Amino acid sequence: MNIRTLVVNAVVAALYFVVTATIAPFGFLNIQFRLSELFNHLIVFNKKYFFGIIAGVFIANLMLSPTKADLFFGVLHTTLSLSITLLFAQFIRHKVILMLINSFVFSFNMFIIAYMLKIFVGLKDAFLVLWVTSGISEFVTMLLATLIIYLVHKRVKLEQLI
Repeated sequence: MNIRTLVVNAVVAALYFVVTATIAPFGFLNIQFRLSELFNHLIVFNKKYFFGIIAGVFIANLMLSPTKADLFFGVLHTTLSLSITLLFAQFIRHKVILMLINSFVFSFNMFIIAYMLKIFVGLKDAFLVLWVTSGISEFVTMLLATLIIYLVHKRVKLEQLI
């Protein structure tokens, strides 16, 4: 990994943490609005963003999550979702379509977070209710993030930044 890639990933991780911390009360539990999820779309532009995104999730969950189980389950959710999106990226080149697929992947995989909330946080809601509510909130956040990242990409070529 070259120094530029390392620095850009460090900046992504730091930005993920800062954005999560800014709206922390809304970024945890079953209905989430974690605007920092917008950084997940960076993977669509360059696979080198992978470690910065993962590091951002880890740091945010380490410092802000009400349960330390989030260190494992949050990172697992993000790692699995980014990896699936990278598989789709081998066949699909259109960035907006890939961001929409990424949104679906992250939202569907919220079953991981729902499991954590049910077992480790002890929420009384049924697993399916937790999965649906967290999945919908993730999907809404990721769709908003698609628009934001698309507009940023028009100004800054994200694939060349790293």
